[in-house]
Amino acid sequence: MLKGISPAISPELLKTLAEMGHGDEIVFSDAHFPAHTFNSRVIRADGLRAETLLEGIMPLFELDAYATPVIMMEAVSGDSLDPEVEKSYRAALGYAGKVERVERFAFYERAKKAYAVVITGQTAKYGNVILKKGVTPL
Repeated sequence: MLKGISPAISPELLKTLAEMGHGDEIVFSDAHFPAHTFNSRVIRADGLRAETLLEGIMPLFELDAYATPVIMMEAVSGDSLDPEVEKSYRAALGYAGKVERVERFAFYERAKKAYAVVITGQTAKYGNVILKKGVTPL
């Protein structure tokens, strides 16, 4: 273990976060997301709540300041979102800015281009979030 790093952050996730550059995106998916269908770099975090992982990475990960850094899937027509999911993610991220909502298949396209996908134990519907990495301040 390392001091100052959440024990929820696996060595593989830590390495992945360090490899990412400015503008790269990482998906923190719910347990139902077809991650292996859309991306070859998949990290399993079964049993861990998405909020736990988001809170754990924030001391290590700068959100992009030049583009909307938090992207979530919008509800499919006829379905609804649970506002508590976004609220809990915002709290875990310490983020009060804009959240971009994208259509389901547009979200899948972004997942294909993402640097990696982390499958969490999140079971809430529409519990997927993409984070865009920013420049780490000196």
